[in-house]
Formats: sequence, structure tokens, C-alpha cells
Amino acid sequence: MDPLTVALLGAVAFASAALSAVVGLAGGTVLLAVMLLFFEPAAAIPLHGVIQLVSNGARTVVQGRHVAWSVVGWYALFLLPLALAGARVALAMPPALGTTLIGVFVLVATLRPGWLRIRPAGAGGEGRRFAVLGAIAGFLGSLVGAVGPLVAPFFPHLGLSRRGVVGTAAACQGAGHLAKIAAFGWVGFSYREHVGLLLAMSMLVIAGAAAGSRLLDRVDEVLFTRLYRTVLVLVALRLVSSAAWMGDVAATVAPAP
Repeated sequence: MDPLTVALLGAVAFASAALSAVVGLAGGTVLLAVMLLFFEPAAAIPLHGVIQLVSNGARTVVQGRHVAWSVVGWYALFLLPLALAGARVALAMPPALGTTLIGVFVLVATLRPGWLRIRPAGAGGEGRRFAVLGAIAGFLGSLVGAVGPLVAPFFPHLGLSRRGVVGTAAACQGAGHLAKIAAFGWVGFSYREHVGLLLAMSMLVIAGAAAGSRLLDRVDEVLFTRLYRTVLVLVALRLVSSAAWMGDVAATVAPAP
């Protein structure tokens, strides 16, 4: 990979980590959208997982005393087996179809988030809710890469402070990325040839997370919400247009029957 591309990916890694530190989520989706310009989904998703594990891990450490660890435990309960199932499906999927799926998923999650909400009935169902959410996120995380739009609506309803929301979301997302990394490694993806890029981007996401955390208390609640929603809409539009372009190219180069 040429130095200019590495520099671009590094800059996006820094900016996406800072964004996630401020708004809680969305930075990972931004990063994945850019990585899909340079990698096929079956490579972009596990590599993105490594970088996002570092990013979410850094935010979890920074906000550690605000994290609701019981929620994280429920969320992680079924992550690994479902992540493995999703990785097997992702590796068998044509690249254009994978990118289309990611684009459609993010668009639905952004414009119609209510369609993705899982709300088990009954009082005291928070643990069950996050166990189900983690299972679904584990499978879809391996399949579409970034599940921030899916899990985002759940954390503000936990009654936590803004730092608690950011920290708990980061810890849950970090657990999901760890499961995804293990799942893709289990089915044969090799991380070794990308070690240099991963190290560079990982260092930059740590710096980005630290920079974003310093801005967190300076962003008011209204701007916090508007920034979150605006970023998700822009990312969704970018992914859908990218997926449509890849589909056109695939149709153009496909041999005639």
C-alpha cells in the first residue's frame, strides 16, 4: 500500500476516533466507509475490527469509572459464536453484495432506527435485552462491519451520564470487535500482512480518542444530538452511493451469459 493511502487512512482513523469520543458512536462507521474504498468487505471488516478494538478500548479506559459493567457482561454473553457464524457468511459473500448490504443496513439504521430496536417485554428485562442485542450485533458485526447504528439507541435509555453512555457503548463495541477479530482469525483471515498499517492506525486512534475526550465536556446536549444524527446520515448516504457504484462496475465487467 502506497504512503499516501496509509496517510489518508491514518488521518481518517484519528478523526473517527475523536468523533466517537464526542458522540459515543458513528466514528467506526465513518472509518469503515473509507476503508471500503481500498479493501474488499471480507478484508475491510476484520481489519476495521482491530482498529476499532483499540479505539473503543482507549475510550473505555478513559471513561472506565463511568461504565455500567453489568450491561457489558450481558452484551458479551453470546458474541463469539454469533460472530463466528457471521464471519463464515461474510467470507462466502460476493464483495459487491457485501458492500450493498452494509450500505442498506446503515441507511435503515439511520433513517428508521425503530425498525432495529429489540425491546423484550416486562420489567427488569435490561439484561435480556442486551444479551439479545449482543447476539444480533455479534452476527451482523462480522457481516456488515459496523453495528453502531444498531446498538446506539439502547444506551441513552440506561439512565447514565453522558460519559457513562460513551464509556458503556465503547466497552460493548470493544467486546464485539474482539469477538469479530477472533472469528475471522478462526476462519482463516491473515492479519500478518497488514501489521504495519494496523499499528500506525492504532496509534492514531488512541490519539484521536484522547483528543475527542477533551472535547466531550465542551459540547452541549443539543449539539451532541445534532452532531450524532448528522454524521450518521452523511455516512449512510456515502455507503449507499459507494455500494451502488460497485454494483454498476460488477455488472459492467461480468461476462455475458
